[in-house]
Amino acid sequence: MRILAIVHEADAGAGVFGEVIAAGDHELDEWNPIDGEDAPVLDAYDAAFTFGGAMNITDDLPSLNLERRVLEELLGRDTPLLAVCLGAELLAEAAGGSVHRIDPEIGWLDVDLTEAAGADPVIGALPSSFDAFQWHSYGFDPPPGATELARSPACCQAFRVGNAWAIQFHAEVALADAEHWIDDYRSDPDAVAIGLDPQALRAETQELIGDWNDLGRALCGRFLEAATPA
Repeated sequence: MRILAIVHEADAGAGVFGEVIAAGDHELDEWNPIDGEDAPVLDAYDAAFTFGGAMNITDDLPSLNLERRVLEELLGRDTPLLAVCLGAELLAEAAGGSVHRIDPEIGWLDVDLTEAAGADPVIGALPSSFDAFQWHSYGFDPPPGATELARSPACCQAFRVGNAWAIQFHAEVALADAEHWIDDYRSDPDAVAIGLDPQALRAETQELIGDWNDLGRALCGRFLEAATPA
């Protein structure tokens, strides 16, 4: 398959998902709307991903408005799509849902699957409860017609609408990128405000990231399987 990855910054890309895509001999093209690149021709792609970024959903950036329109078109085409964190928030808006400020979720936090998740081909194989790596200060409400697949105490963590999946947690993140976010935590006022302990988070991340990356690779593999034409 030819796959589009919407990437907002260098340290928030495909991560371990990229390993799975490469292993499947799929072709991956990156588009960074923040850099002012023109929108890609969407009929060239069989599936798409959109990832996270340090910017917020409420930032008045023309690039984010352009991405919303691209996501609306992907939804209209029923292109298989997996959206992560900021990308998931943009997908929720593009599908008619809402995004709102929450108490920040930064670090390893509990996520629980909903009862409806059991039948889902991408999310359903996850543990019923698991610790997920998170870094966000906004949350989404599932759009009309969507199925909520996971929650945390703070917000919805996953939904499916049509042929598109949204996850708030960072199933894609590789250790190097996670450590870069931790090193740079002072650039996030919310991380500073909650008193983030970078040394403690780094140690916890180094301990947990191996199993977490296995979970992320498997999740990506299930998405690609669901996206592959019969």
